[in-house]
Amino acid sequence: MSISVKLERLIKNLPKHVTLVAVSKTKSHTDILEAYNTGQRIFGENKVQELVEKAESLPKDINWHMIGHLQSNKIKYIVSFVSLIHGVDSIKLLKEINKRAKQKNRIIECLLQIHIATERSKFGFGFDEIEQALIDTKALKNIRIVGLMGMATFTNNIQQIENEFHSLKLLFNQVKNNKISILSMGMSGDYKIAIDNGSNMIRIGSSIFGER
Repeated sequence: MSISVKLERLIKNLPKHVTLVAVSKTKSHTDILEAYNTGQRIFGENKVQELVEKAESLPKDINWHMIGHLQSNKIKYIVSFVSLIHGVDSIKLLKEINKRAKQKNRIIECLLQIHIATERSKFGFGFDEIEQALIDTKALKNIRIVGLMGMATFTNNIQQIENEFHSLKLLFNQVKNNKISILSMGMSGDYKIAIDNGSNMIRIGSSIFGER
């Protein structure tokens, strides 16, 4: 099945309020352009070097999202064009994004990553850190916190995944306002569970482009 057919089927079955981020990491320009020509405009990358190269080469109306773990020393390479940074997991990183955004006279939209999984390898703020983090970011004028994101444990235990997504939804309900409106959770293997638990932004790669 072609990328365009898989993408069209996916979009057809998504609720209207859910934003689709097509995860194009490791994918060729040809594959991305096929998705682009089907109407997709939001793409996510997890490696800065690959993101920069694709942004330079591919259509300029693509909204590029940085979805991987971002190191402070790499922000300067993407700050002039990135639309949304998903995995912001520390105040230190937020301050660096703010500094670099100010240099480019931009306001960068960010999602705070919350640690909801049992895996230690996952990054993110703890649930008890979010209130203070939101207070700390008020002084940072060149970033805008627009939502929360989280990744569930990689497991076949559906109930566990559901519980983790539900816990993030409850936190989101506590902090959402007219600025904080995005709840990003759900990937190819669990996006339906995520949507059932309140996600309004999903990150889909293999269900569109096939396995890496």
